[in-house]
Amino acid sequence: MLVLPAVQASHFEAVRSLAHAQGLVYALGIHPLSVGAAADEDLDRLADALTRYADDPRLVAVGEIGLDHFVPGLDLARQERFYTAQLRLARVARLPVILHVRRSADALLKGLRRIGVVGGIAHAFNASRVQADVFTGLGFRLGFGGALSFDRALQIRRLAAELPETALVLETDAPDIPPHWLYRSAAQRALGQTSRNEPAELPRIAASLASLRGWTLEQTAEITSRNALAALPKLAVLAAA
Repeated sequence: MLVLPAVQASHFEAVRSLAHAQGLVYALGIHPLSVGAAADEDLDRLADALTRYADDPRLVAVGEIGLDHFVPGLDLARQERFYTAQLRLARVARLPVILHVRRSADALLKGLRRIGVVGGIAHAFNASRVQADVFTGLGFRLGFGGALSFDRALQIRRLAAELPETALVLETDAPDIPPHWLYRSAAQRALGQTSRNEPAELPRIAASLASLRGWTLEQTAEITSRNALAALPKLAVLAAA
């Protein structure tokens, strides 16, 4: 089932409405790349929304939240404040979190050690094996998507191949992180050629993971689906209904 994560407070109601209209599930949060334009009061808006929709079976997580230490010029202190505040809200709501991890694994783990949550998914994971083991020890699954389809993505592919099978979930991050068959070079992009990742690419991404693990496609679907349901317990309840 497709998970729709919000990235800013002004999207909360639209994301919720779309999830209900299309039979999907959703998460509410303020993305680290949206923190600069966010008002302090947006944290109160998130708290209010999590309370108002606490009984909504389609609200499965707080997210996408986290830290981005890659994009230059961001206010890291403000990111940290929003991140820790949202961890506290997730803990109160007893919801897992969907984490943005971009050159920020250690800082994210520091926050998780201080403010424990019920687990979740570290999205688009690309950190070390040691960091991966700490995340999984804290109850997180690790998201792998289009990036693992690139032969040159050695670290991501190594992690996807070697981590315990219980750690892995599949994702697309549509419309971002296109797999290699959708990739366009800088020269192609300059000529107006674009690529848009879509959820429909997930089976081919799953085939990339299956090849790395020596699994059949059916095994891959079964294992990663089971892990996703474990990471997002309210999703499991919906799936069983």
